[in-house]
This record gives sequence, C-alpha cells and structure tokens, in this order.
Amino acid sequence: MILKGTAHKYGKNVDTDVIIPGRYCNLIDPVELGKHALEDLDVNFVKKVKPGDLIVADTNFGCGSSREVAAVALKGAGVSGVVAKSFARIFYRNAINTGLPIFECVEGVDGIKDGDTITVDAANGVITNESTGKTYSATQMPPFMQDLIAMGGLLRYVEKRLVEKSK
Repeated sequence: MILKGTAHKYGKNVDTDVIIPGRYCNLIDPVELGKHALEDLDVNFVKKVKPGDLIVADTNFGCGSSREVAAVALKGAGVSGVVAKSFARIFYRNAINTGLPIFECVEGVDGIKDGDTITVDAANGVITNESTGKTYSATQMPPFMQDLIAMGGLLRYVEKRLVEKSK
C-alpha cells in the first residue's frame, strides 16, 4: 500500500480529546465524525485536509482517553495515515483495529515540515519526503498487522476469515 499526501504537522501529546472532542462521540458515521476532527487543536484542519493527506506528529500521539472514534474521525476526515515519533498504546491498537495506518519514525518526523508532500510505502516502511527528496525508515509492522489494516480493520479482517473458513 502506497500513501501519498500533504503533511499536517502537530506537536507532542496530541490527545484523543482534541482528535475528536467528547461532544461528538455520540456520532457513529465516520464522515460526520471527520467533520470535527482536530477542531479543538486546529480550527482549519477540516478545511485544509484533502483525501489521502497524512498527519505527522511528535511523541505520544493519541494519548488520553481510550476513545476508538479518534482513529475513525481521522479516517472520516480523509487522513490516510499518521506518522509520529511514538503513539499512546491504546491509540496504536485502536488505529490498527479501525484500519488507520500508523508509522513510528523519529527521523522522518524531524525531517518533515507542515505542508510537505510525503509518500509512505507501508509494506516496506519507507517514508519519502517528496519536497526534499529524503527518505526515512519507519518501524515496520508485522505482516499480520499490515493485513489487518489493509482489510480496513479488525472487524473486516475477522469477517473475511470467517467466510474463508466456512468454505
């Protein structure tokens, strides 16, 4: 899977309360959730994000409450993936479960500026900053987790496996 888009860069400790504020957690439609993604951190985010764009953040992205809708909201806004120096463990798991590709890459975050065009080769863990020509290696996920994300998350993965086993 190749992801390509504009980098929207944020700092440390972007918590789930600003990824999707609690007042919207009663919404279930990903697109409706996406209309409110990051609005308490960056009021213009939903106006400037385009389908395929990526979030780039410092350490501890997705800390705070364990709301799974944070990853769903980012996907609903059109975000194709998140590159960060590190992720809060519960967000890391929620991202995989909902099919949001995430990549840990300290050097990449340091070498990417807001507005840069970046490409992520998810299968090989290679991040390229198209604006500078530099490449970075992300921590690579095991094939099983890559499959989970490629399938769109845990639910779709399990559904497919059940169908396969019933044949």
